[in-house]
Amino acid sequence: MTVDLLLGLQWGDEGKGKIVDVLTSKYDIIARFQGGPNAGHTLEFDGIKHVLRTIPSGIFHGNNINIIGNGVVIDPVVFKSEIDGLAKFNLDLQSKLIISRKAHLILPTHRLLDAASEASKGKAKIGSTLKGIGPTYMDKTGRNGIRVGDIELEDFADRYRALADKHEAMIAFYDVDIQYNLPELEKEFFEAIEDLKKLDFIDSEEYLHQAQKAGKSILCEGAQGSLLDVDFGTYPFVTSSNTTAAGACTGLGIAPNKIKEVFGIFKAYITRVGSGPFPTELFDEDGATMARVGNEFGSVTGRQRRCGWLDLVALKYAIQVNGVTQLMMMKGDVLSGFETLKVCTEYNYKGEKISHFPYNIEPENVTPVYQEFKGWKQDLTGMTTYDELPQELKEYIEFIEKEVEVPIKIVSVGPDRKQTILK
Repeated sequence: MTVDLLLGLQWGDEGKGKIVDVLTSKYDIIARFQGGPNAGHTLEFDGIKHVLRTIPSGIFHGNNINIIGNGVVIDPVVFKSEIDGLAKFNLDLQSKLIISRKAHLILPTHRLLDAASEASKGKAKIGSTLKGIGPTYMDKTGRNGIRVGDIELEDFADRYRALADKHEAMIAFYDVDIQYNLPELEKEFFEAIEDLKKLDFIDSEEYLHQAQKAGKSILCEGAQGSLLDVDFGTYPFVTSSNTTAAGACTGLGIAPNKIKEVFGIFKAYITRVGSGPFPTELFDEDGATMARVGNEFGSVTGRQRRCGWLDLVALKYAIQVNGVTQLMMMKGDVLSGFETLKVCTEYNYKGEKISHFPYNIEPENVTPVYQEFKGWKQDLTGMTTYDELPQELKEYIEFIEKEVEVPIKIVSVGPDRKQTILK
């Protein structure tokens, strides 16, 4: 029996979907433990690019089971479109995909609430993706939410109406100009609910307990990144769930002492979407090159990502909070062609140098301290072994390993699943 965990160590978009896809053949069960449909996991193989929003990234492999855990919030309309998009691949979703009854549902009025709340903030907006995720988690913690298991109850429609009416009153309170046709949105929602019913709903904590007893191997898949964790991220510019390792326990019902390996995914540089502090952000040609070569646009939202040099202060913090045992470095190929690379090793924080991640990393408090490295010119995308990599990249990797004290086991040199080097 093995329970391993895979998560992102930056502000999301690290390439988790690709690595789950690469690792899936080793596991019987892939289980998504938190987040909503704003988190797009991109997989690329056989010349086709796939973007998954809610469905775990192991769905394209053989006979493994894919579980959407209780910590996930599901928008039935988005989920239906995701299912429809997979139809052409002839996947047996009925037997491969199951959903926790305790997962919460995103209602149409959750999305409207999200838009109203963000509009009311003006310049202070946090950069919400407006998918209704924050309001859904608020209802969850406020004990008002509607869960997947409620779909099976006779009074589901009444429960829906009561919560939707409450939401409409809250939208009116914000007093902003939000145009919507709720009857039309509700028609689409209830049609999608009927499609959702075609899949099996399970008591996922019991299912996973029995799977562990039976010796099954399980890979827990996170969404977003550790620096977006509602507790440990750059609050309030964060998501609404626990994206760190602890979230796998609460989002699936797996005991902490059952988790063995914690795989941490990070980019060879760093990106951020939306608002919030970003100490190593680049506003020059280097940043523009990273964005262009790395195709740094959100797989779901399409928003351009802000780019910057690798931040080891933040990376060490994420490794510490998650108990990471192995690292996977993504997008090393994007840095090919830079004359000089920089890595942030410390912060100047309120007049003194620190190497830990402080409470506040706003620019008035923090400036990065860099160490420089010689770049490389070689195209990495066709390389298949670690020995082939340029010496400058190996030195870059070895420096990171020494600083964070965790081995880098995988180096990604392109978006395709085959462009993955095992170290």
